[in-house]
Amino acid sequence: MARMPDLERYARRHELKILRVADLIAYRQNERQIRRRAETTLPTRKAGSFRLLVYSDNLETQAFAALVKGEVRPDRPVLVRLHSQCLTGEVFGSGRCDCGEQLDAALAAMERAGSGVLVYTFDEGRGIGLLNKIRAYALQDQGRDTVEANHALGFAADMRDYKAGAHILFDLGARQVRLMTNNPDKVRSLEAFGITVTERVPIEVVPGTANRDYLRTKRAKFGHLLSLVAEPDNERLKSGIKNPGPGRRRK
Repeated sequence: MARMPDLERYARRHELKILRVADLIAYRQNERQIRRRAETTLPTRKAGSFRLLVYSDNLETQAFAALVKGEVRPDRPVLVRLHSQCLTGEVFGSGRCDCGEQLDAALAAMERAGSGVLVYTFDEGRGIGLLNKIRAYALQDQGRDTVEANHALGFAADMRDYKAGAHILFDLGARQVRLMTNNPDKVRSLEAFGITVTERVPIEVVPGTANRDYLRTKRAKFGHLLSLVAEPDNERLKSGIKNPGPGRRRK
């Protein structure tokens, strides 16, 4: 097999250009690989009406959803939440995580703002799926944290990427976002795909007995920007949103 020095000599001799696989991947990362498939109006019990749009990949094997409120313009920052599915937290009200409360808080914030986009992806358990998520829970019951449990099952700590979310935002016309997240990886990922994050809006919920260790792991091992993990219940934060300062802003 020819190595790079051999290829470079061959390319010079025959006046050819060399393209690395890494270059091709970088070039294609912003290639639009999902399409808008369906749209309707969705009235919600807690946060008014949204436009509900469903996207899929080109083969329609993977679905994504977006809830859109108000006008989305490329020249104006819009409130955005990238949210991964959590059946246990959102449907069954699990106290082991903060997912359901974050979802409710994000929709409520968009209702107050009069506009916003929530991109919903079906990445249960940070991408490992429902079955393995419950297996991970069983390991956590034995004393492992969420990262250790994923590793014990043979998975990375977080299997998600946010390319689909960025493509959906582009399709909706969003170029500048006020991103509701405690996760710096989401900020970095959107910016890598060409979305400008003008502000990081914290979205913290009051820790409970069942999820305090989970939130501590988020802060310690994932780098989530959480200020409430070691604090007792705080009446000021029961709305679900805490913004202690200007957040992360860019000019």
